Amino acid sequence: MTSARSAGQAVYTQAVEGFGTVALTPVDPAADSALIHSWVTQERARFWGMGEASRELVQEIYEDVDRRTTHHAYMVSRDGEQVALFQTYECAEDRVSECYEVQPGDVGVHLLIGPITGVAEHGFTGSLMTVFIGFVFSDDTARRVVVEPDARNTKAVSLMERTGFVLGPEVVLPEIDLPEVYLPAKPARLAFLASPGAATTAG
Repeated sequence: MTSARSAGQAVYTQAVEGFGTVALTPVDPAADSALIHSWVTQERARFWGMGEASRELVQEIYEDVDRRTTHHAYMVSRDGEQVALFQTYECAEDRVSECYEVQPGDVGVHLLIGPITGVAEHGFTGSLMTVFIGFVFSDDTARRVVVEPDARNTKAVSLMERTGFVLGPEVVLPEIDLPEVYLPAKPARLAFLASPGAATTAG
């Protein structure tokens, strides 16, 4: 997928009835790293794999993402309040490509919901998922959304099923050890959501 890189400019906006207006804005590593750091270092975000990261490392990671043409990161706001981090990537250019047969138009995504203040709101994550899927498929080259949550993260796997994803196999994403980024090996559960009318098969 491609995206506009104008700082502070939303690349996608969708009004969800009864929920609010959701906007996706490309991450500004310098401006957003403190907030992202406060989210990824919480125990609830342990499956994100950045629990020990410093704010400086978080900024470096998203500066690396920002330089790439195959990976994108977005701050997600609801009625102006930042509520989530959403990332997309070309599966063929990611380590997940070593774990299944990538099809043309496969777009991988990662999602981290920010901490909820006050009483949990029923349907909150589901409403955001509707927006994210709409965003991915707004690019007519996207044919299928691919997710690979940690296999131990049963809540995330369950969310994917409720959203309509077809579960694929459990795999182990290989370790990535490069000067600009380190990712440990991770047990993951693949899941797939085809675009409306797309004739594809999982895995």
